[in-house]
Amino acid sequence: MIRIGSGAGFSGDRLDPAVILAEKGNLDYLVLECLAERTIALAQKRKSQNPLMGYDSLLEKRLELLLPIIKKKKVRIITNMGAANPIGAAEKVVEIANRLNIRIKVAAVTGDDVLKLIDRNGLTLETNEPLSHFGNVISANAYLGVETMLPALETDAQVIITGRVADPSLFVAPMVHHFGWSLDDVDKIAQGTVIGHLLECGGQVAGGYFADPGKKEVSKLAELGFPFADVKEDGTAIITKVEGTGGVINLATVKEQLLYEVTNPHQYVTPDVIADFTSVHLQEIKLNQIQVSGGTGIPRPETLKVSVGYEAGVIGEGEISYAGSNALERAKLASEILYKRLKDKVVDLRIDYIGISSVHRVSFQESAPYEIRLRVAGKCLTSKEAAKIGEEVEALYTNGPAGGGGARKYVNEVVGIISTLISRNKIETHLTLKESLTNEKEII
Repeated sequence: MIRIGSGAGFSGDRLDPAVILAEKGNLDYLVLECLAERTIALAQKRKSQNPLMGYDSLLEKRLELLLPIIKKKKVRIITNMGAANPIGAAEKVVEIANRLNIRIKVAAVTGDDVLKLIDRNGLTLETNEPLSHFGNVISANAYLGVETMLPALETDAQVIITGRVADPSLFVAPMVHHFGWSLDDVDKIAQGTVIGHLLECGGQVAGGYFADPGKKEVSKLAELGFPFADVKEDGTAIITKVEGTGGVINLATVKEQLLYEVTNPHQYVTPDVIADFTSVHLQEIKLNQIQVSGGTGIPRPETLKVSVGYEAGVIGEGEISYAGSNALERAKLASEILYKRLKDKVVDLRIDYIGISSVHRVSFQESAPYEIRLRVAGKCLTSKEAAKIGEEVEALYTNGPAGGGGARKYVNEVVGIISTLISRNKIETHLTLKESLTNEKEII
């Protein structure tokens, strides 16, 4: 049996649950899943501005906390915090280890960056249009699978850092390495994928995201415990958390997480297998312990999904508040003024009345609200054009309806995300080893 913990479900996740897992979880592996589609595109942009950057912005904080503990507890970390720069991330971890006087070996897995390999006339999965129909492409990262991490696991590296790897694969890789599963054993790989999918979002399976006051109560959410899995050689696993931490793991939380972001439960496609979640069997063993078994699958696809980031223009925004009697009518008058002044200059001009129609774009309010936050946004080609939106909103202080206050304005470059496919035969991955307090050694 091996024990795998989930110490992060996204880049900005809390730091302390991973520390608790490492200290008290008696783990073999701690997985830190920190990459979303837009996260890696933004990381590529940071790397283009500074070749030393491009890894996760919280990497230093997380590893400063975790390195002393994992060294003492003999826990191996697997993480995609390398983002656009796994080797740079590995060097940063070595730098931290040297500062903390900790001897440690770090493995960086690269090869997911396929910007030079993608076909710009290839079709997107979202619209079936060629990539060339979108803005300037700034990043293209293929979703790698288990096989790319196995060489790193076969070394004695205690920290393994990747770029874009499919989220469940981060968890399946140590199972394959430890139990010696064949990558052709599709049912075991599928069962491992089920476990990985349950763990990949960190605290979600422990009641975070599940909680809904008055309907689905979860206690001690402020001290939410992150999950870990005890996995047997046959793939059967128990999902649980450190005793005394907040949240809950029960059949309801696990079922919700099992279906989270799954469009077709018969065919959950990963680089390692096409898993069938409909065969999964869940059983409550005791409080906060759910046994998971029965995942099945069919062989992996011959192509890999590629997340493509492109320059999608500049968004200008402005906000202003109206409060007191007739607040909504004053906000509407303000929006009419802004529409007239901006409609010929801004593409996709959008006006929201926050508290009434900003989410569903339709008002469900039956009584007049006491306060309204007016938000105006639009897409422009340049930052100068985008700034005009916020300037017009700010000018309402003295040129618009009575009582406007708290105006704020923003300009943000937008990175769009689309997807395409690439033949896995085009992918070539590399393993690089870095070591603290000793000469660095590189393996290609």
